[in-house]
Amino acid sequence: MQTMEMEILAHQDLPDVAWFAVHTRYQHEQQVNEQLGRKGFETFYPTCAKWKMWSDRKKKISHPLFPGYLFVTEVEQRRLQVVETPGVCGIVCIAGVPAPIPAIEIEAIRRAVASPYSIEAHDYLNTGDEVRVTEGPLTGVTGILVRSDKSARLVLSVELLGRSVAVEINAGSVERMTPQSMQ
Repeated sequence: MQTMEMEILAHQDLPDVAWFAVHTRYQHEQQVNEQLGRKGFETFYPTCAKWKMWSDRKKKISHPLFPGYLFVTEVEQRRLQVVETPGVCGIVCIAGVPAPIPAIEIEAIRRAVASPYSIEAHDYLNTGDEVRVTEGPLTGVTGILVRSDKSARLVLSVELLGRSVAVEINAGSVERMTPQSMQ
């Protein structure tokens, strides 16, 4: 029962802001993020660090978690300002209407990026065990548990984009979601 109360409290803490996905030109996510920020939009551009190897050196580079996408609020009121921004290909729509992304999905990605865990882009999964984190900085976040060689990963998805990210997590700090707990 306490887990359900924590999930309800977590949902109540989420701001009532609609998020939308903006599709960008190849490798223009950062530029579009900066331009939309200058226009006064609230944006979310999640990145992860990867090591890049050259023949003479090695450097840590920031890569987008969702290549070709970033997230923006206030799209309904200022749609034209978004699509006129250089580097923007369009807003992800369903039947010509900007499709909102549930705030809980954005908040889960935001918390995973801010956590001390290693995070990386991951293939989108349709199957697998849906789990809820029961302890640590990601408490209350739900996702799909995937096991790799020596660790467990929690896959967090943005269904509208068909994209996911994976964060390494202690498998002992998750519980399987039951049909009752998913409601």
